[in-house]
Amino acid sequence: MSGVNKETGNSLNAVSRSPVEGNKRVNSGVERPRVESGPESQGKVKREGWNELKREGRHDLVRQSSHTASNKATMLAMPQFGLRDNLIRCELLKNEDIYTYLENFSFFIGTYNVNGQTPKESLRPWLGSTSTPPDMYCVGFQELDLSKEAFFFNDTPKETEWMKAVSEGLHPDAKYDLVKLVRLVGIMLLFYVRNEHAKHISEMEAETVGTGIMGRMGNKGAVAIRFRFHNSDICVVNSHLAAHIEEYERRNQDYKDICSRLLFHQHDPSLVPLTIMKHNVVLWLGDLNYRLSDLDVDDVKDLIAKKDFETLHSYDQLKRQIDEKAVFVGFVEGEIDFLPTYKYDTGSDQWDTSEKCRVPAWCDRILWRGKNVRQLHYQSHMDLKTSDHKPVSSLLEMGIKLVNEESYKNTFEEIVRSLDKMENECIPSVTLSRREFHFIDVKFMQHQAETLTLHNDGQVPCQFEFIQKLDERTYCKPWLTANPAEGFIAQGGNVDIDLEVFVNRSTATELNAGHQQIEDILVLHLDRGKDYFLSVLGNYLPSCFGSSIQTLCQLRDPIQEIPLETIRELTLSGDETRTLIIDKPLDIPKEIWQMVDHLYRNAPKQGELFQQPGLRSEFVEIRDCLDTGMPDSLPGSNHSVAEALLIFLDALPEPVVPFSLYQQCLECCSNTSQCKKVVSLLPQCHKNVFNYIAAFLRELLKHSTHNSLDVNILGKVKWKNV
Repeated sequence: MSGVNKETGNSLNAVSRSPVEGNKRVNSGVERPRVESGPESQGKVKREGWNELKREGRHDLVRQSSHTASNKATMLAMPQFGLRDNLIRCELLKNEDIYTYLENFSFFIGTYNVNGQTPKESLRPWLGSTSTPPDMYCVGFQELDLSKEAFFFNDTPKETEWMKAVSEGLHPDAKYDLVKLVRLVGIMLLFYVRNEHAKHISEMEAETVGTGIMGRMGNKGAVAIRFRFHNSDICVVNSHLAAHIEEYERRNQDYKDICSRLLFHQHDPSLVPLTIMKHNVVLWLGDLNYRLSDLDVDDVKDLIAKKDFETLHSYDQLKRQIDEKAVFVGFVEGEIDFLPTYKYDTGSDQWDTSEKCRVPAWCDRILWRGKNVRQLHYQSHMDLKTSDHKPVSSLLEMGIKLVNEESYKNTFEEIVRSLDKMENECIPSVTLSRREFHFIDVKFMQHQAETLTLHNDGQVPCQFEFIQKLDERTYCKPWLTANPAEGFIAQGGNVDIDLEVFVNRSTATELNAGHQQIEDILVLHLDRGKDYFLSVLGNYLPSCFGSSIQTLCQLRDPIQEIPLETIRELTLSGDETRTLIIDKPLDIPKEIWQMVDHLYRNAPKQGELFQQPGLRSEFVEIRDCLDTGMPDSLPGSNHSVAEALLIFLDALPEPVVPFSLYQQCLECCSNTSQCKKVVSLLPQCHKNVFNYIAAFLRELLKHSTHNSLDVNILGKVKWKNV
């Protein structure tokens, strides 16, 4: 068990990126199979292309984004830009309407639950049903493979089979590139674009989330992609939600889980991950599994026969849940004027004749969220009979933001001129709430913090950071941290910085001996501004934690009752100096005896000893008891005392088995007599501690039926800490 570690983190204030940042070409350095959908090719895919596709594997189907010199916004992503970059991005974002305009592009959205079947018929009646070729295809499948192998190993030959069927079924009057494939068990999403648009796709990312068994497995859930097309951010989600007519609340929960857990990492690691809703347009498709409630199967079929879809839709669970704002808030679905897409006898257009006789329902749906989107058609495709579902398609006309290069250039230059003027007129300045910080009675592994408030009293935003002093590697001593150590302050804004003192195993020894003090100078630097100097002072209360075995063996009284000068003398090298302090040193440190004796008397049958952590508050009491001698007996639970013992051993500046003997220990670990010889080489006080702890561990093994300890567990504990 290792000691308690200090955890700190720096928080940086980030400014939103420009909407045109990173508008990058798709890298075509890797040859991709091109789908030849023109009239001459009749949708055939070159054989060598498919062989290459199989060799590359699914994860290589995505072509990564890269910068192009022609894109002026690329310069904003370069590392040499700092605060100025953030300001320019903010201004560009605010003035986006000046240099962008809308142009319409067509998106074909398709969803098909294939019930684990292989493609038995052409998909052209579905995918090629539009009068003109779409600019993009987003094609989603559910239940691609229902086998156990697909579920447990996430591998299926049907991925390639259906991908090939899709490529051959695309509109014949255009050529398309497969840009992205993402699959989770049986949920698969394919993204194709016309050749001429591929260079305008950038920032492509894919993620998956399972909501099935135990709320995590991939038999239900979603796959999603996000990308930037020209200057618009688009997210596409293909989901398969919980089944059964009565489980609409579980479907609602699946939707919420997908929205909260599906996050896209951005190319800039300083930016927070993007959620589904943080996009200009969201397209959501899939087998959402919402059913028709409060009608029996005969009533449903009677309304279908009358084509009274409006009445039938009023019983639709999804419509009801949207009306109640339980799910898909802000989403739009086109008018449904086609037959329910579930459930049919496979290979026919006949409603389910099985014993279950499922009620027909519109399980397969397509919705969207965002501005400048118009639906041109929304329909099912009855000609396809491979599955017990019918595929559904929606053709959307979407207004995409394009950049007017001349307007962008003028806007960019105007922003830069304005910043130049601001920089010439103003110098960053801050007011500090205080310059001196005092930390009283600092203890081992006990946090203390003081707050410094920075107020930006200047005319411009400013960037600050603590910088290292001359000939020093870090900006502060190892027991001190500033959180945040750097950041950004808006004009007139404030930032609180916590100066935290924390003494751990790596810093306790020097402080115990008085070779170091709680004393430091911090240099706070403003970018393009002045430096401020902060004084940090305090006192440290010596602790047995982080003190050497030799030192502690010469202390009969608690360490905090010993003058610091005496402790400093004890840490000097050479046994002659030590013998002047005390006539007869203790065989082992009294602190080790107290902890081991406590465990020997109270914990020989304690379960999970040395495995279950103790309480931090109890460790503090145990530490103070050992360092001050008050009270006489150790407080806290057995687990807390056991953890305190491990922390004590881990904090020793020289382990019980000194570093110099480690190599010999490794060489003779399988030879008992040689091991005993190595033990005999230990300094006397180290040997006493080794034998004492070994005897205690042997005593614990006598009660293994109660405490569940064995040689392997205790061996690891002892080797790691002794």
